[in-house]
Amino acid sequence: MPPALEPPKARFDLHKRSFASSRVILALVLREMSSTYGRSPGGYIWAILEPVGMILILSVGFSLLMRTPSLGNSFLLFYASGYLVFSHYKLLEKSVSKSILYSRRLLLYPAVTWFDAIIARLVLNFLTSLMNIIIILGGILVFSENVVVLDYPPIVAAIMLATFLGLGVGTLNCLLSGLFPIWSTVWKIAMRPLMIGSAILYIYEDLPQAAGNVIWWNPLVHITGLFRTGVFPTYNPQYISEAYVFGVAAVTFAFGMLFLSAYHSDIINRE
Repeated sequence: MPPALEPPKARFDLHKRSFASSRVILALVLREMSSTYGRSPGGYIWAILEPVGMILILSVGFSLLMRTPSLGNSFLLFYASGYLVFSHYKLLEKSVSKSILYSRRLLLYPAVTWFDAIIARLVLNFLTSLMNIIIILGGILVFSENVVVLDYPPIVAAIMLATFLGLGVGTLNCLLSGLFPIWSTVWKIAMRPLMIGSAILYIYEDLPQAAGNVIWWNPLVHITGLFRTGVFPTYNPQYISEAYVFGVAAVTFAFGMLFLSAYHSDIINRE
């Protein structure tokens, strides 16, 4: 009599691992939510007040120097349309880059993987930043003197590109800062002028051609321009390349994932 055939276990094991990974990611999200926003007075309120304060400073400061912004007639709306998506990228890049170092002790347990740590920080900070964008932009529109009709597809596209770029650059920096601790300091210093070169205080078309040709290589210039097309219907920039931004994000993410899979143990066990 032939032996009974055993059902394949590969699919079952895959679903079991996916379910276990989802539970781990949820636990990591709740842990970081408590440690990041639960200890300080105000919690999530400070996460909202920080970008609000920056937008107010930019609006008041430049309103004293110029009569009208480059687009529209509201300084608040103009700077919010550039800064919010820039801040979204910065928050995700920073949080993802510290994923392994932040969860190093938990990663000693076999049930928790380094990829779980990256996804958990990405999910929490994505939701936090998205909440900020909705609340701040919505508040500005409510109190705006003019009626503004948003075009949602380019706004959503800009947010998703900023998310993918933050994940890609953050993953690569997670690798580099884990292997070379000095990299975090070097990166922080190198990125200080980033806000000036990301078309937040101005639009790309305001620059001379030589300067525009230089900052075109900054992916964030394309993201802020794309976001503004959804806020200002008359703005129709010709320089935006979504494929370029996606390519930069994909390459950095691929390199980060490739080498983290090989060197994550060295980073976790590094003293």
